[in-house]
Amino acid sequence: MTHPTCPISPSMLTTVQLPTTLALDLSDRSAEYHVVRGDGVRLAAGNLPLERERLTELFSVWRGARLVIEVGAHSPWVYRLGAECGLQVVVANPRKVDQISKSNFKTDKNDAKALACLGKSDVTLLSPIEPRSKQAQLDLSIQRARKMLVDSRTALINHVRGVFKSHGHRSAPCSADCFGARTTKELPAELEPALGGLLRQLVLLTKEIKAYDRQLATVAEERYPMTKLFAPIAGVGVITALTFATTIDRPERFKSARRAGPYLGLVQRKHGSGGPGPQLRITKAGDHEMRRLLVMCANYILSRHGPDCDLKRFGKRIEKKGGDKLAKKKARVAVARKLAVLLLHLWQTGSVYDPFHLAKKRGEPVPV
Repeated sequence: MTHPTCPISPSMLTTVQLPTTLALDLSDRSAEYHVVRGDGVRLAAGNLPLERERLTELFSVWRGARLVIEVGAHSPWVYRLGAECGLQVVVANPRKVDQISKSNFKTDKNDAKALACLGKSDVTLLSPIEPRSKQAQLDLSIQRARKMLVDSRTALINHVRGVFKSHGHRSAPCSADCFGARTTKELPAELEPALGGLLRQLVLLTKEIKAYDRQLATVAEERYPMTKLFAPIAGVGVITALTFATTIDRPERFKSARRAGPYLGLVQRKHGSGGPGPQLRITKAGDHEMRRLLVMCANYILSRHGPDCDLKRFGKRIEKKGGDKLAKKKARVAVARKLAVLLLHLWQTGSVYDPFHLAKKRGEPVPV
């Protein structure tokens, strides 16, 4: 049995214009590029210095193309430069692109070619991410600089305490802010040559850290008014609030506040087929420092110093359910995840924080 054929006129045909894709594999001082047409034909390839002027020349030649790069130290400014030059920029997440990260023949040329092929076919295969704005990056850099000073001060304090013990002395039990000045007054004469210079540096570090604290408080007040919504939450100070604001940058990127947990790597990995699968650790995706600050806030909330609230009750239920050290760790992570969701919800809706919002809905007793 034959079927009649339907004639196709030229007017019924449409040509799909696939975009030209320019892929860059960014090294520290150079960039390997690979350009393919929409149908897969290679148009250009080569290597050039990783300099703003040279990249601008390359981008001007391929204006209107799709630019594909990987997340890295240079990706933020290259992303902004590409957008300014009229390119559609896609930033690939290397953790999700096994074809590149687990390749048996990994070179800059092969990486650029693989990025071009994936970017040409389907950008969702690259698990694209959106870099934060330049202002947010600058403000976040202030917090990062403060953390470097705090870490340096902690290392110096630990060294001084260790030297004291090894010579039969005890350093003063005090906070990090006053450790340098107080220990200088109590420094034994025999340890002056070894520790005098370190203690003077500790005093200077403390002054610089306090200067950064004042600077961050000013930045939060002037440029990030949403941090005032976070202030009433127990354990959330200026550092955590400002870091969250600069890390998220644009809350409208998230369809739901619940996406904050996966975005910051505070959800459990999954590896199962046909069943629930084993209990795995959290993904630890996203910003490590933001995740650390959230866990620190969770530690305070669950401690005896933390005031009663929905978050504390939620964590304590998880602790009681397990009853061991592992349950306490799970509770901290769970409270940190719930805190991230709460912060994003307050930001998106502009709501005022109510520490017993869920308790009231459930009819649980709340403090008067």
